[in-house]
Amino acid sequence: MKDLTQMTGNAGETAALRQDLSAAFRICHQMGWSESVGNHFSAAVSEHEFLLNPCWQHFASIRPQDLLRIDARDGRVIEGEGSPDASAWCVHGTLHRKKPEAKVILHAHSPYATALACLKDPTVVPIDNNTARFYGRTAYDLDFGGIADAEEEGERLADSLGDKSVLVMGNHGVTVTGETVAAAFEDLYFFEKAAQTLILARSTGEPLAVLSDAVAQNTADGWRAYAGMAERHFDFLKSQLPAL
Repeated sequence: MKDLTQMTGNAGETAALRQDLSAAFRICHQMGWSESVGNHFSAAVSEHEFLLNPCWQHFASIRPQDLLRIDARDGRVIEGEGSPDASAWCVHGTLHRKKPEAKVILHAHSPYATALACLKDPTVVPIDNNTARFYGRTAYDLDFGGIADAEEEGERLADSLGDKSVLVMGNHGVTVTGETVAAAFEDLYFFEKAAQTLILARSTGEPLAVLSDAVAQNTADGWRAYAGMAERHFDFLKSQLPAL
């Protein structure tokens, strides 16, 4: 096994990032959110470089040393074996170039988030704590044009995301961004729960008891005090993973 501490750049931070990102893939699979050998997670290691899963490697098998280190400016693989698929480069390469504040980018087709994205109106309506968590933080792209493998598709998604941290991709899935892998994964986790609540509530056919803007904003703001949950939750999930 390659010694991760000998990798280029800030060895300790890069090694830890590789450990966390590879764990996120495997946790995602355990939760039933992986999709064959598709979908992509990435994390910036410097201003112009990011880690990404190689083309068509199953989430459950991804180890820290399997992750590609890619130049966001030209797609060149700096470190690692293999290459990204066209969709991964189109979306993640563009987002890392245009949104450097989005350090970690997780894209998934989790069941309830995808079901929500397939509604004519996929708005995350604040009806409880979890849905209100995303009040004012969610952007929408409703111009699905098939598999995202063209540069203009990545540009549109970056523009649609704007200053938000979550992008509902109409007829597609969800993309979540964050400062750390743990923070982004926590939002992915809670977004799936929020989408589940909305889908189940809408399935009753009864009117939704929508929170007022003031209460929704207060609830969203209240989540900030619980930011430390992300690291504790992610550490627990990592501790449950079998060794590879």
